[in-house]
Amino acid sequence: MTVIGKTGCLVEYSNSSERLLRSTSLRKRLTVLTMTQKILLGCIADDFTGASDLANTLAKEGMRTTQYIDIPSADAECDCDAAIISLKSRSIDSADAVAQSLAALAWLQDKGATQFLFKYCSTFDSTAKGNIGPVAEALADELGTSAVVVCPAFPTTGRTIYQGHLFVFDKLLNESGLENHPLNPMTDADIRRWLSLQCQCKVGHVAQADVSAGPEAVAQALKKAAAHDEKLVVVDATADRDLRCIGEALADAELITGGSGIALGLPENFRRRGQLANQLSGFTPQPGPAAILAGSCSATTRKQITHYQDGPHIGLNVIDIINNKITPDDILALLTTDTAPLIFSSADPDTVKQLQATHGAMQTAGAIEAFFGELAKALVSNGIKRLVVAGGETAGAVISALQLSAFHIGPEIDPGVPALSTVGADPIAVALKSGNFGGENFFSEAAAALHDRQG
Repeated sequence: MTVIGKTGCLVEYSNSSERLLRSTSLRKRLTVLTMTQKILLGCIADDFTGASDLANTLAKEGMRTTQYIDIPSADAECDCDAAIISLKSRSIDSADAVAQSLAALAWLQDKGATQFLFKYCSTFDSTAKGNIGPVAEALADELGTSAVVVCPAFPTTGRTIYQGHLFVFDKLLNESGLENHPLNPMTDADIRRWLSLQCQCKVGHVAQADVSAGPEAVAQALKKAAAHDEKLVVVDATADRDLRCIGEALADAELITGGSGIALGLPENFRRRGQLANQLSGFTPQPGPAAILAGSCSATTRKQITHYQDGPHIGLNVIDIINNKITPDDILALLTTDTAPLIFSSADPDTVKQLQATHGAMQTAGAIEAFFGELAKALVSNGIKRLVVAGGETAGAVISALQLSAFHIGPEIDPGVPALSTVGADPIAVALKSGNFGGENFFSEAAAALHDRQG
């Protein structure tokens, strides 16, 4: 049989052990443990910055949240309300993304979660072949559910959905600059049409009029979608109140998909049931030296690089990286000040396209990511205690290279970006920023937040 151990993790007992559990009082205690210590919400994120974005939302709304890097071991500690498994599956082969996501689902199920959230980027970063649709469809099939909400909206950062189309502020997604994404160019703002290219299942739509009418109207619209055998359903949302409305309608949903915004209304469902306890996070700020690594080529990150004035700027020559003409030790030799250095490979879209045409898109991205991973290891080995990382793929490379396993979630630095500290001895503080997130002074603010703020 399976019960909840005192750490909150599932423990397997043999049949002979089960005979020892037959006293009524012990069974009652086990029932209490099961009710209070299992994970309430199990989340799967397709990249590391997106996972911390989601963690930020859930923590702000009162859920004790732990962000895991990759699928933890079976005996990993899981003393939290919401567990987020951070995968690096956004830009890999869709079959591999599906396999990893299903493995993550199995781990979360083993830890007691009964509601699941598949989190992807609020700009729906994917190609016509995947990976968002195939993963969402596979998770729905595994759980045997339908009318699964698809809602990447994040109004705080300008991402809204209207009539099934995704907007970035006042521009359609495919006219916002995301059509130039180096790995996942978004050339169609109609999320229904994009999903139909990615999936075998029927795709439905819940319009703004239903969302504006309230949670019951949304729930009824989803029931109609299920009756029409629509497995995935794009739901409009143009403001945070819409996301909270949708969240309330999804109180009993087994599977939800979306950006971090879709999680706004979920914690309140658990609070109404008396399942949330107000406990502090384990975030630990770090006073040691900092470094900033930027691999994103987004317009937002390039502006942040231009406006960073607090430390040395070291621009990496991507050709030198590809040809192994520069090493992390070369960068370390240039760091002569006590202020946080900014080390970046970010370039404008035309330069990126030229590099990809000459060296191949995946080869170029792989070389840059590998370099940042090795550089992060060298920086931490030389005493860096705070790392600010810009770009989902860059963050994935850095966290993987450092072999970090889990984070405590701290206060919000900027919408979608929390302060993080690693779980375990000798922690470091980290900020993982999606390329499109943050104000112009984000780098300075993030470095200071990792030093000063406490959760």
